Amino acid sequence: MKDLERFSGKTTQKGRQNSADASPQTVLPQAQFVTIGEEEAGQRIDNYLLRICKGVPKSHVYRILRSGEVRVNKGRIDQLYRLVAGDVVRIPPVRIAEKPDNAVPAAEFPVIFEDAHLLVVDKPAGVAVHGGSGVSFGVIEQLRASRPDAKFLELVHRLDRETSGLLLLAKKRSALTSLHEQMRDGETDKRYLALAVGDWKNKRQHVKLPLHKYTTGDGERRVAVQADGMASHTVFTLLKKYAEFALLEAELKTGRTHQIRVHLQSTGFPIAGDDKYGDFALNKALQKRPVPLKRMFLHAHQITFRHPDSGKIMTLNAPLAPECEKFLVSLGQPDNSALQ
Repeated sequence: MKDLERFSGKTTQKGRQNSADASPQTVLPQAQFVTIGEEEAGQRIDNYLLRICKGVPKSHVYRILRSGEVRVNKGRIDQLYRLVAGDVVRIPPVRIAEKPDNAVPAAEFPVIFEDAHLLVVDKPAGVAVHGGSGVSFGVIEQLRASRPDAKFLELVHRLDRETSGLLLLAKKRSALTSLHEQMRDGETDKRYLALAVGDWKNKRQHVKLPLHKYTTGDGERRVAVQADGMASHTVFTLLKKYAEFALLEAELKTGRTHQIRVHLQSTGFPIAGDDKYGDFALNKALQKRPVPLKRMFLHAHQITFRHPDSGKIMTLNAPLAPECEKFLVSLGQPDNSALQ
């Protein structure tokens, strides 16, 4: 039987079954009553239930909300209700599919910064930030598995699976809310390193192309430049110029899906190793070089934000991934005259 005490505040239940009798799928025999703590406060009731009732179909969660089986402080609420610390939530008996304890392998990642409010890690390329879309687990699930006593751990933002670098996680709901507000208000400054293919000319270039997100017939998420798309703005600064490539710093002014990748591809300078928007023939050739490039050369190397508790402005950096650094060295000396 799923033990809701692992997720929230105080839980009481009359007639609790002996855990030895629990099966991989079982119906909770009576209602659960959960007292909401500070970390759960502020969440919408539907999102809260979806999080703690792992294995329960989404449609069923919304059905028990509509029917009034879920109550807060003995009263009916709708799915938009936001929880308050001290609320007592009645959760009716529901069928919960238990996952094996070893379903997600615990893992830690290089820590760039950590305190009571934040965890910032250096995510390697090829690792998803969360499960879904054919991926059974990602960074967030592995970190939760490695930190079973953590009361709260949520992604602040996302990185593409193929992108390495700085990934922010919140250890308190107040931190998550603060950082989301900063991102919405444009207060955060996110910088990436990208290796563009081609003869890049400008030392500094603004790209403002509207982006439209769509899904292909086989369910793959894609983005294209389209007149009626979302306004998008990236500033590119030339850092190093090579014969066939340019190392750029990309400063995000907006945060659209695949923004850097599509802005570069649409201006004729795809990212080396990009398997969605890149030069596919060149990518294959890069994998066969004496010093190969077997990943997309895009790395989240710097972020500046206001600490959600102290208010102090913080700038964090993650060094370029070793495989990218080695590939750069293999290109020889850059042309410094291009930076004059």
